[in-house]
Amino acid sequence: MRWDIFCRVVDNLGDAGVTWRLARQLQGEWGAEVRLFIDHLPTLAQLDHRIDPTLPEQTVRGITVRHWTHSLQVDRVAEVVLETFACDTPEPYLQAMVQQSPPPVWINLEYLSAEEWVSRCHLLPSPHPTLPLTRYFFFPGFEATTGGLLRESRLLAQRDAFQADPEALVQFWAALGLRPPEARIKVVTLFGYDTVQVHDLIEAWAHGPTTVRCLVPEGTPLALRAAQHLDRRTGQSMASRGALSLVWVPFRDQVDYDPLLWAGDFNFVRGEDSFVRAQWAARSMAWHIYPQPGQAHWIKLKAFLDSYLHGLEAGVAQRYRNLFDAWNGEGAIGSAWNALLPDWEVLQTHARVWSMRQAAFPDLAHNLAEFVDKLL
Repeated sequence: MRWDIFCRVVDNLGDAGVTWRLARQLQGEWGAEVRLFIDHLPTLAQLDHRIDPTLPEQTVRGITVRHWTHSLQVDRVAEVVLETFACDTPEPYLQAMVQQSPPPVWINLEYLSAEEWVSRCHLLPSPHPTLPLTRYFFFPGFEATTGGLLRESRLLAQRDAFQADPEALVQFWAALGLRPPEARIKVVTLFGYDTVQVHDLIEAWAHGPTTVRCLVPEGTPLALRAAQHLDRRTGQSMASRGALSLVWVPFRDQVDYDPLLWAGDFNFVRGEDSFVRAQWAARSMAWHIYPQPGQAHWIKLKAFLDSYLHGLEAGVAQRYRNLFDAWNGEGAIGSAWNALLPDWEVLQTHARVWSMRQAAFPDLAHNLAEFVDKLL
Protein backbone atom coordinates (compact mmCIF):
# COMPACT_ATOMS: atom_id res chain seq x y z
CA MET A 1 0.00 0.00 0.00
CA ARG A 2 1.23 3.48 -0.89
CA TRP A 3 1.40 6.19 1.78
CA ASP A 4 2.14 9.87 1.12
CA ILE A 5 3.13 11.72 4.28
CA PHE A 6 3.32 15.51 4.57
CA CYS A 7 5.36 17.33 7.20
CA ARG A 8 6.04 21.01 7.89
CA VAL A 9 8.88 21.57 10.35
CA VAL A 10 7.77 23.74 13.27
CA ASP A 11 9.38 22.26 16.39
CA ASN A 12 12.86 21.96 14.89
CA LEU A 13 13.70 18.25 15.31
CA GLY A 14 10.42 17.14 16.88
CA ASP A 15 8.06 17.21 13.90
CA ALA A 16 10.64 15.77 11.53
CA GLY A 17 11.70 13.19 14.12
CA VAL A 18 8.23 11.76 14.67
CA THR A 19 7.45 11.76 10.95
CA TRP A 20 10.72 10.10 9.93
CA ARG A 21 10.42 7.44 12.62
CA LEU A 22 6.85 6.66 11.59
CA ALA A 23 7.76 6.53 7.90
CA ARG A 24 10.60 4.09 8.61
CA GLN A 25 8.35 1.82 10.66
CA LEU A 26 5.54 1.82 8.10
CA GLN A 27 8.03 0.88 5.41
CA GLY A 28 10.12 -1.57 7.44
CA GLU A 29 7.44 -3.40 9.42
CA TRP A 30 4.27 -2.93 7.38
CA GLY A 31 5.66 -3.11 3.88
CA ALA A 32 4.26 0.27 2.92
CA GLU A 33 5.55 2.21 -0.06
CA VAL A 34 6.20 5.57 1.60
CA ARG A 35 6.85 9.01 0.19
CA LEU A 36 7.66 11.80 2.62
CA PHE A 37 7.07 15.42 1.58
CA ILE A 38 8.92 17.72 4.00
CA ASP A 39 9.52 21.46 3.75
CA HIS A 40 12.91 21.62 5.50
CA LEU A 41 15.39 18.96 4.47
CA PRO A 42 18.33 20.22 6.58
CA THR A 43 16.36 19.35 9.73
CA LEU A 44 15.71 15.83 8.48
CA ALA A 45 19.37 15.50 7.51
CA GLN A 46 20.33 16.12 11.13
CA LEU A 47 18.40 12.99 12.04
CA ASP A 48 19.80 10.78 9.30
CA HIS A 49 23.21 11.41 7.74
CA ARG A 50 22.17 9.55 4.57
CA ILE A 51 19.84 12.39 3.61
CA ASP A 52 21.27 15.04 1.28
CA PRO A 53 19.53 18.35 2.09
CA THR A 54 20.37 19.72 -1.37
CA LEU A 55 18.44 17.12 -3.38
CA PRO A 56 14.80 17.75 -4.32
CA GLU A 57 14.10 14.00 -4.31
CA GLN A 58 15.99 10.96 -3.03
CA THR A 59 15.39 7.47 -1.67
CA VAL A 60 16.74 6.78 1.81
CA ARG A 61 16.15 3.59 3.78
CA GLY A 62 13.55 2.57 1.23
CA ILE A 63 11.59 5.83 1.62
CA THR A 64 11.20 8.44 -1.10
CA VAL A 65 11.96 11.85 0.37
CA ARG A 66 10.78 14.93 -1.52
CA HIS A 67 11.40 18.56 -0.73
CA TRP A 68 7.94 20.07 -0.27
CA THR A 69 7.91 23.42 -2.05
CA HIS A 70 5.16 25.79 -3.16
CA SER A 71 5.41 24.40 -6.68
CA LEU A 72 4.49 20.84 -5.73
CA GLN A 73 3.89 18.67 -8.80
CA VAL A 74 1.37 15.87 -8.27
CA ASP A 75 2.37 12.83 -10.33
CA ARG A 76 0.19 10.34 -8.47
CA VAL A 77 -1.99 9.99 -5.38
CA ALA A 78 -1.39 7.37 -2.70
CA GLU A 79 -3.98 5.09 -1.12
CA VAL A 80 -3.24 6.76 2.24
CA VAL A 81 -2.56 10.47 2.66
CA LEU A 82 -1.19 11.43 6.06
CA GLU A 83 -0.83 15.00 7.26
CA THR A 84 1.35 15.38 10.33
CA PHE A 85 0.63 17.96 13.01
CA ALA A 86 -2.07 19.94 11.22
CA CYS A 87 -0.02 20.74 8.13
CA ASP A 88 -2.66 21.09 5.43
CA THR A 89 -2.38 18.90 2.36
CA PRO A 90 -1.53 21.21 -0.59
CA GLU A 91 -4.45 22.24 -2.77
CA PRO A 92 -3.17 20.62 -5.99
CA TYR A 93 -2.88 17.31 -4.18
CA LEU A 94 -6.39 17.67 -2.73
CA GLN A 95 -7.79 18.24 -6.19
CA ALA A 96 -6.01 15.13 -7.40
CA MET A 97 -7.46 13.16 -4.49
CA VAL A 98 -10.98 14.07 -5.63
CA GLN A 99 -10.31 12.38 -8.97
CA GLN A 100 -9.56 9.02 -7.32
CA SER A 101 -12.26 6.36 -7.02
CA PRO A 102 -12.42 5.46 -4.27
CA PRO A 103 -10.71 8.49 -2.73
CA PRO A 104 -7.66 7.84 -0.54
CA VAL A 105 -7.83 7.46 3.22
CA TRP A 106 -7.03 10.95 4.50
CA ILE A 107 -5.64 11.23 8.02
CA ASN A 108 -4.35 14.10 10.14
CA LEU A 109 -1.86 12.83 12.72
CA GLU A 110 -2.08 15.18 15.67
CA TYR A 111 0.39 16.08 18.42
CA LEU A 112 0.77 13.73 21.37
CA SER A 113 -1.24 14.66 24.46
CA ALA A 114 -2.58 13.05 27.63
CA GLU A 115 -5.53 15.44 27.87
CA GLU A 116 -8.89 13.77 28.50
CA TRP A 117 -10.54 15.13 25.35
CA VAL A 118 -8.06 13.27 23.14
CA SER A 119 -9.89 9.96 23.54
CA ARG A 120 -13.17 11.60 22.53
CA CYS A 121 -11.70 13.14 19.38
CA HIS A 122 -9.55 10.23 18.26
CA LEU A 123 -10.72 8.87 14.86
CA LEU A 124 -13.44 11.50 14.41
CA PRO A 125 -14.28 12.18 10.76
CA SER A 126 -14.25 15.72 9.37
CA PRO A 127 -15.83 16.23 5.93
CA HIS A 128 -14.11 18.79 3.74
CA PRO A 129 -16.31 21.93 3.47
CA THR A 130 -16.32 21.97 -0.35
CA LEU A 131 -14.77 18.75 -1.66
CA PRO A 132 -16.14 15.19 -1.44
CA LEU A 133 -13.39 14.13 0.92
CA THR A 134 -13.35 13.13 4.60
CA ARG A 135 -10.37 13.59 6.87
CA TYR A 136 -9.92 11.55 10.05
CA PHE A 137 -8.14 12.89 13.12
CA PHE A 138 -5.69 10.45 14.65
CA PHE A 139 -4.36 11.22 18.12
CA PRO A 140 -1.33 9.53 19.68
CA GLY A 141 -1.78 8.99 23.40
CA PHE A 142 -1.24 7.02 26.55
CA GLU A 143 -4.52 5.11 26.77
CA ALA A 144 -6.06 2.22 24.83
CA THR A 145 -8.69 4.65 23.49
CA THR A 146 -6.04 6.67 21.62
CA GLY A 147 -3.62 5.97 18.77
CA GLY A 148 -0.81 4.87 21.07
CA LEU A 149 2.91 5.68 20.91
CA LEU A 150 5.56 5.03 18.30
CA ARG A 151 7.34 1.77 19.15
CA GLU A 152 9.12 -0.59 16.80
CA SER A 153 8.37 -4.27 17.30
CA ARG A 154 11.87 -5.17 18.56
CA LEU A 155 12.60 -1.98 20.50
CA LEU A 156 12.01 -3.18 24.05
CA ALA A 157 13.82 -6.48 23.50
CA GLN A 158 16.81 -4.53 22.17
CA ARG A 159 16.67 -2.21 25.17
CA ASP A 160 16.58 -5.06 27.68
CA ALA A 161 19.43 -6.88 25.95
CA PHE A 162 21.57 -3.72 25.95
CA GLN A 163 20.91 -2.83 29.57
CA ALA A 164 21.56 -6.40 30.77
CA ASP A 165 24.77 -6.93 28.78
CA PRO A 166 27.92 -5.61 30.51
CA GLU A 167 29.90 -5.98 27.28
CA ALA A 168 27.43 -3.82 25.36
CA LEU A 169 27.80 -1.11 27.97
CA VAL A 170 31.60 -1.38 27.88
CA GLN A 171 31.52 -0.95 24.11
CA PHE A 172 29.14 2.00 24.39
CA TRP A 173 31.43 3.85 26.76
CA ALA A 174 34.58 2.86 24.86
CA ALA A 175 33.15 4.45 21.72
CA LEU A 176 33.03 7.70 23.69
CA GLY A 177 36.59 7.21 24.97
CA LEU A 178 35.38 6.55 28.53
CA ARG A 179 35.30 3.76 31.04
CA PRO A 180 31.95 2.53 32.32
CA PRO A 181 30.91 4.63 35.32
CA GLU A 182 31.10 3.20 38.83
CA ALA A 183 27.78 2.30 40.45
CA ARG A 184 27.82 5.46 42.59
CA ILE A 185 27.95 7.72 39.53
CA LYS A 186 24.66 8.93 38.09
CA VAL A 187 24.62 9.13 34.29
CA VAL A 188 22.44 11.94 32.92
CA THR A 189 21.70 12.90 29.31
CA LEU A 190 20.87 16.52 28.58
CA PHE A 191 18.67 17.62 25.67
CA GLY A 192 16.37 20.63 25.84
CA TYR A 193 15.41 23.97 24.34
CA ASP A 194 17.53 27.04 24.89
CA THR A 195 15.27 28.47 27.62
CA VAL A 196 16.16 26.11 30.47
CA GLN A 197 18.21 27.07 33.51
CA VAL A 198 21.22 25.00 32.48
CA HIS A 199 23.66 27.04 34.55
CA ASP A 200 21.65 26.43 37.71
CA LEU A 201 21.52 22.72 36.96
CA ILE A 202 25.26 22.49 36.28
CA GLU A 203 26.02 24.23 39.56
CA ALA A 204 23.68 21.89 41.45
CA TRP A 205 25.47 18.89 39.98
CA ALA A 206 28.92 20.35 40.62
CA HIS A 207 28.22 21.11 44.28
CA GLY A 208 25.79 18.28 44.97
CA PRO A 209 26.19 15.14 47.07
CA THR A 210 26.10 12.78 44.06
CA THR A 211 28.74 12.31 41.38
CA VAL A 212 27.20 13.01 37.96
CA ARG A 213 28.40 12.17 34.46
CA CYS A 214 26.36 14.26 32.04
CA LEU A 215 26.23 13.52 28.30
CA VAL A 216 25.14 16.40 26.06
CA PRO A 217 24.87 16.09 22.25
CA GLU A 218 27.16 18.39 20.28
CA GLY A 219 25.66 21.21 18.27
CA THR A 220 22.57 21.65 20.44
CA PRO A 221 21.76 24.90 22.28
CA LEU A 222 22.44 23.36 25.69
CA ALA A 223 25.79 22.00 24.51
CA LEU A 224 26.84 25.53 23.59
CA ARG A 225 25.60 27.06 26.83
CA ALA A 226 27.22 24.34 28.94
CA ALA A 227 30.50 24.93 27.11
CA GLN A 228 30.35 28.62 27.97
CA HIS A 229 29.53 27.95 31.61
CA LEU A 230 32.35 25.47 32.07
CA ASP A 231 34.86 27.41 29.92
CA ARG A 232 35.29 24.53 27.51
CA ARG A 233 38.53 24.67 25.59
CA THR A 234 38.71 24.16 21.84
CA GLY A 235 38.86 20.48 20.97
CA GLN A 236 37.97 19.43 24.49
CA SER A 237 35.29 16.72 24.78
CA MET A 238 34.98 16.75 28.58
CA ALA A 239 35.09 19.26 31.40
CA SER A 240 34.74 18.79 35.14
CA ARG A 241 33.70 20.88 38.08
CA GLY A 242 33.29 19.45 41.58
CA ALA A 243 31.11 16.34 41.45
CA LEU A 244 30.23 16.88 37.77
CA SER A 245 31.90 15.52 34.66
CA LEU A 246 30.24 16.86 31.51
CA VAL A 247 30.91 15.02 28.25
CA TRP A 248 30.07 16.45 24.83
CA VAL A 249 29.08 13.50 22.66
CA PRO A 250 28.54 13.44 18.87
CA PHE A 251 25.01 14.22 17.74
CA ARG A 252 23.57 10.86 16.74
CA ASP A 253 21.37 9.73 13.92
CA GLN A 254 17.86 8.89 15.04
CA VAL A 255 18.49 5.15 14.72
CA ASP A 256 21.47 5.44 17.09
CA TYR A 257 19.83 7.68 19.71
CA ASP A 258 18.20 5.01 21.87
CA PRO A 259 21.42 3.53 23.36
CA LEU A 260 22.27 6.97 24.70
CA LEU A 261 19.00 6.97 26.65
CA TRP A 262 19.37 3.31 27.66
CA ALA A 263 22.79 4.03 29.14
CA GLY A 264 21.51 6.97 31.17
CA ASP A 265 20.07 6.86 34.67
CA PHE A 266 18.13 10.07 34.08
CA ASN A 267 17.26 11.64 30.73
CA PHE A 268 16.37 15.28 30.18
CA VAL A 269 14.49 15.42 26.87
CA ARG A 270 12.44 17.83 24.81
CA GLY A 271 9.67 18.02 22.22
CA GLU A 272 7.87 14.81 21.28
CA ASP A 273 10.21 12.27 19.70
CA SER A 274 12.90 12.14 22.38
CA PHE A 275 10.17 12.40 25.02
CA VAL A 276 8.61 9.13 23.85
CA ARG A 277 11.98 7.41 23.42
CA ALA A 278 12.90 8.36 26.99
CA GLN A 279 9.79 6.57 28.24
CA TRP A 280 10.73 3.42 26.32
CA ALA A 281 14.19 3.62 27.90
CA ALA A 282 12.51 2.81 31.23
CA ARG A 283 14.60 5.41 33.02
CA SER A 284 13.56 8.46 34.98
CA MET A 285 13.25 11.53 32.81
CA ALA A 286 12.13 15.13 32.63
CA TRP A 287 10.32 16.59 29.63
CA HIS A 288 10.95 20.07 28.27
CA ILE A 289 7.69 20.59 26.39
CA TYR A 290 7.59 22.77 23.28
CA PRO A 291 6.29 26.23 24.34
CA GLN A 292 2.94 27.18 22.81
CA PRO A 293 1.03 30.48 22.57
CA GLY A 294 -1.18 31.29 25.52
CA GLN A 295 0.79 28.90 27.75
CA ALA A 296 -1.22 26.00 26.31
CA HIS A 297 1.76 23.68 26.81
CA TRP A 298 1.28 23.87 30.58
CA ILE A 299 -2.12 22.21 30.21
CA LYS A 300 -0.52 19.39 28.22
CA LEU A 301 2.30 19.02 30.73
CA LYS A 302 -0.08 18.83 33.69
CA ALA A 303 -2.24 16.26 31.90
CA PHE A 304 0.78 14.05 31.25
CA LEU A 305 2.03 14.33 34.83
CA ASP A 306 -1.40 13.56 36.24
CA SER A 307 -1.24 10.28 34.33
CA TYR A 308 2.47 9.52 34.69
CA LEU A 309 2.69 10.21 38.43
CA HIS A 310 -0.34 8.06 39.28
CA GLY A 311 0.61 5.48 41.88
CA LEU A 312 3.50 7.41 43.41
CA GLU A 313 3.38 8.51 47.04
CA ALA A 314 2.09 12.09 47.23
CA GLY A 315 5.35 13.61 48.43
CA VAL A 316 7.43 11.87 45.77
CA ALA A 317 4.92 12.85 43.08
CA GLN A 318 5.01 16.49 44.13
CA ARG A 319 8.82 16.61 44.15
CA TYR A 320 8.91 15.04 40.70
CA ARG A 321 6.29 17.51 39.47
CA ASN A 322 8.43 20.34 40.85
CA LEU A 323 11.36 19.13 38.76
CA PHE A 324 9.25 19.07 35.59
CA ASP A 325 7.94 22.56 36.36
CA ALA A 326 11.44 23.89 36.95
CA TRP A 327 12.77 22.27 33.76
CA ASN A 328 10.05 24.22 31.97
CA GLY A 329 10.89 27.52 33.63
CA GLU A 330 8.72 27.61 36.77
CA GLY A 331 10.99 27.14 39.79
CA ALA A 332 14.67 26.55 40.53
CA ILE A 333 15.93 23.48 38.67
CA GLY A 334 18.96 22.96 40.93
CA SER A 335 16.90 22.86 44.11
CA ALA A 336 14.29 20.63 42.48
CA TRP A 337 16.98 18.17 41.40
CA ASN A 338 18.54 17.94 44.86
CA ALA A 339 15.15 17.51 46.51
CA LEU A 340 14.47 14.49 44.30
CA LEU A 341 17.70 12.59 45.02
CA PRO A 342 16.29 10.60 47.99
CA ASP A 343 13.53 9.29 45.69
CA TRP A 344 15.94 7.95 43.08
CA GLU A 345 15.23 4.22 43.37
CA VAL A 346 11.48 4.71 43.65
CA LEU A 347 11.46 6.77 40.46
CA GLN A 348 13.55 4.24 38.55
CA THR A 349 11.11 1.47 39.45
CA HIS A 350 8.20 3.70 38.51
CA ALA A 351 9.73 4.47 35.10
CA ARG A 352 9.95 0.76 34.25
CA VAL A 353 6.41 0.09 35.43
CA TRP A 354 5.14 2.97 33.27
CA SER A 355 7.03 1.64 30.26
CA MET A 356 5.53 -1.82 30.76
CA ARG A 357 2.04 -0.34 31.02
CA GLN A 358 2.43 1.57 27.76
CA ALA A 359 3.90 -1.48 26.04
CA ALA A 360 0.68 -3.38 26.75
CA PHE A 361 -1.08 -1.13 24.21
CA PRO A 362 -0.67 -1.50 20.42
CA ASP A 363 1.84 0.95 18.97
CA LEU A 364 1.00 3.95 16.79
CA ALA A 365 2.02 2.46 13.44
CA HIS A 366 0.03 -0.71 14.20
CA ASN A 367 -3.06 1.33 15.06
CA LEU A 368 -2.72 3.46 11.92
CA ALA A 369 -2.33 0.43 9.66
CA GLU A 370 -5.28 -1.33 11.30
CA PHE A 371 -7.48 1.76 10.94
CA VAL A 372 -6.59 2.12 7.27
CA ASP A 373 -7.34 -1.55 6.64
CA LYS A 374 -10.83 -1.09 8.03
CA LEU A 375 -11.55 1.83 5.71
CA LEU A 376 -10.18 0.37 2.49
